[in-house]
Amino acid sequence: MAISSLLVPLLLLFTSSSVALGNEVGNIGHYPVVVSTWPFKEAVRAAWRAIDSGFSALDAVVEGCSACEELRCDGTVGPGGSPDENGETTLDALVMNGATMEVGAVAAMRYVKDGIKAARLVMQHTRHTLLVGEQASAFAISMGLPGPTNLSSSDSIQKWSKWKEDQCQPNFWKNIVPVDRCGPYHPKEIAELGEGTCSNANLMAAVESRSSHVGLHNHDTISMAVIDKEGYIAVGTSTNGATYKIPGRVGDGPIAGSSSYADDEVGACGATGDGDIMMRFLPCYQVVESMRLGMEPKLAAQDAIRRIARKFPDFVGAVFAINKNGLHAGACHGWTFQYSVRSPEMEDVEVFTVHP
Repeated sequence: MAISSLLVPLLLLFTSSSVALGNEVGNIGHYPVVVSTWPFKEAVRAAWRAIDSGFSALDAVVEGCSACEELRCDGTVGPGGSPDENGETTLDALVMNGATMEVGAVAAMRYVKDGIKAARLVMQHTRHTLLVGEQASAFAISMGLPGPTNLSSSDSIQKWSKWKEDQCQPNFWKNIVPVDRCGPYHPKEIAELGEGTCSNANLMAAVESRSSHVGLHNHDTISMAVIDKEGYIAVGTSTNGATYKIPGRVGDGPIAGSSSYADDEVGACGATGDGDIMMRFLPCYQVVESMRLGMEPKLAAQDAIRRIARKFPDFVGAVFAINKNGLHAGACHGWTFQYSVRSPEMEDVEVFTVHP
């Protein structure tokens, strides 16, 4: 009788200890989880279907970003949007494996519509991290992706034609003198020297004017993070870049640590906004490293954005942060930001709104 009376509390103690341990190791209820910039619900659903079917975090990221490319989310992801000064659409994309820290990326890629798949091929079949331009296109086609394909659309050509009619305004040039408003352009200093005057360019004026052509519908990159059922983390980014960019421009999209970053030991981050400014600060690397040092996702995201805003108070951008346990948050500056989440306790994708 004494032995049996001791067994009951011991059994209860063992059971409760096992449940607690399971919650700690398995993070029950916290993942799998998918997080994406903006209300790109179909992209998140595509990633969730993959992850819920047992695919890896990296597979799910590719599925989600591919869906956004096919849907041409807001005209800023995939083919058919964001023409450059020559009216051409090019793609930037990145994938990162948070377990191995491998990265694959393409930038200024022409003629191939599958940006995120090309980025993954760089990771899978080369020892490089980033391929660019027509060489990236040739690589992607040689690896089996469809192409060459004209990435422009009737909408992008119409947008470009209207921009030309408006004397190529706004644009990304500064400290130049145009022969006409659409170029060719020459350095202002050369023109002033020819006139016998000294240059006194107001460099900050160019910085302050950036917000006039950075907004919701020309910088809403998809950056996505996925934690799979095993707790492995991957991130991906896809964009067709800034509208009316100077040909050859590469923004933060294919730059690891800027548009996105992941480390299984800590968590992940995704970013969107004025990539030319944001890539100078590697905000997603900053977010993950801040979380590594103990910051909660909300504070880590806010800190990364404030670091940029202190130097560029008129910049427009946002980040989301998610730790390895599935806790997520966002921060933004210069606009109202939304990000989308799907996790086990949700019946469908939910959109979270973050105010500056």
